[in-house]
Amino acid sequence: MRLARRPLLWIEQAKGLDAVAKPAASAVSKVVRSRRSLHNLLSGVPIGHPLHPILTDVTIGAFTMGTLVDLVGGRRSAPAADLLVTVGAASAVPTALTGANDWSDTTGGSSRVGLVHAAANSTALTLFLASFVGRRASRPRRIALRLAGLGFLTLGGDLGGHLAYTRAAGVNHAAFERLPKDWTPVLADAELDEGVPRGVTVDGASLLLVRDRGQVRALAATCSHLGGPLDEGEVKDGCVTCPWHGSTFRLADGEVVTGPATAAQPVLETRVQGGQIEVRATPLS
Repeated sequence: MRLARRPLLWIEQAKGLDAVAKPAASAVSKVVRSRRSLHNLLSGVPIGHPLHPILTDVTIGAFTMGTLVDLVGGRRSAPAADLLVTVGAASAVPTALTGANDWSDTTGGSSRVGLVHAAANSTALTLFLASFVGRRASRPRRIALRLAGLGFLTLGGDLGGHLAYTRAAGVNHAAFERLPKDWTPVLADAELDEGVPRGVTVDGASLLLVRDRGQVRALAATCSHLGGPLDEGEVKDGCVTCPWHGSTFRLADGEVVTGPATAAQPVLETRVQGGQIEVRATPLS
């Protein structure tokens, strides 16, 4: 096992962190879900993918460049370095809010890694803010605090990368469904009742079928957010809601109505031939 992997496995398996992670995630979830527009904004629904990664680039970039400018630019560079660090600190607020929003839907190992990720980034922010105290009297102290902050920021970034690329938090879990390209029979038309979700499997792909106001709709059944089973969700007003985290999608086009999902669900074309419902992937699927 790679040495760098061992600490991450330890964090994933440290169930003692749940004593903090679970109530904190629950509190965040209650706040952000109380207003749908806020929840959608923090999740990134308007742009079609998570908002948090975009904001982290601003924060990390400003803190990193502020530290480097201060380190190599001499005393004359102090105002520019301070401005960059100020930008980093200001951008850390919305970055943390979007991160907390995304983290509140995670569980198990992902939730524990996310908690340590937040702790590392919070420590980094504290160190950068502390570097402003008495900065004119002690340049070495200021630089030392910023270098330490940069170290914690790097640790936080590494944990964030682990969440995204190893734990698959924030990725589109429906993106790689192998949907049938040709018309394929999946269910007898008489077996699909109005407004009742029905799950079927075609060549390993899980699909959701719903008869909505007489029209047969078909979506990928794996929720794009964290892979929840949409065929077990609630169908209402032309939409289906994931039973895991409440993401809501329009049946007609798969578009997100309510987050935390940001990516639309793949939609399939449907028809009835010889008493059988047939489906095929749309050209854009």
